[in-house]
Amino acid sequence: MTDLSLVLPGGLPDKRQVAASFSRAAASYDSVAELQRDVGTQLLARLPLDFVPTRWLDLGCGTGYFTRALGSRFTEGQGLALDIAQGMLNHARPLGGAEHFIAGDAERLPLQDSTCDLIFSSLAVQWCADFEAVLSEAFRVLKPGGIFAFASLCTGTLFELRESWRQVDGLVHVNRFREVARYEQACAASGLRTLSQANLPHVLHYPDVRSLTHELKALGAHNLNPGRPGGLTGRARILGLVEAYERFREASGLPATYQVVYAVLEKPL
Repeated sequence: MTDLSLVLPGGLPDKRQVAASFSRAAASYDSVAELQRDVGTQLLARLPLDFVPTRWLDLGCGTGYFTRALGSRFTEGQGLALDIAQGMLNHARPLGGAEHFIAGDAERLPLQDSTCDLIFSSLAVQWCADFEAVLSEAFRVLKPGGIFAFASLCTGTLFELRESWRQVDGLVHVNRFREVARYEQACAASGLRTLSQANLPHVLHYPDVRSLTHELKALGAHNLNPGRPGGLTGRARILGLVEAYERFREASGLPATYQVVYAVLEKPL
């Protein structure tokens, strides 16, 4: 495991807090993971149709939903699943899908050079402060001709919630994410060849603010940022949040927009 600082560059959360939060959420995660299933399914569909890896890695496997999907798709390949949250691995391991479940960090993979044909990572690398290190590790671990496919959240995610909280108190209540341009620049400089890249919004709707914040907590993806307010949120602030968010209401309910960057990268032969 890599050495972790208390406050990470760019205002991203401390990965120890990320690991602990997602470990606590392991049992409830799949019940509210509509976005995660949709994004991972889209990422799977972006893999080349004729691509058949002999060894693949689900990087940031979480509860193992896509570990099992990868195992079903690539029945002849050997599967590895890795996550920083031990609670997620404990949940995923009995459900199968991969030969090995590994506790590890995407910025410092505990794998040998040139050992994987595919690294698949859906909605995990947004928690890594050093994305360049993630790309460097992917390049190292992939075989020539291997593919790194990832989907990650970027700026604009949950802008409705962020703007509503800004109207209330101006404190940090919503997780921060990188700009799309930073992902593009890092990928271009990684030595990996870009096969495809896209930035797409996913919009979910909720009957009320409580339903959204409950889902974020159940996912382990509630506010983990440095500078977030401590203690309980007072009734007056909650009422202010509800009033501010109502300005975004649509016919389908209160929208929550997630901006997702998809990329499929190849290690040159």
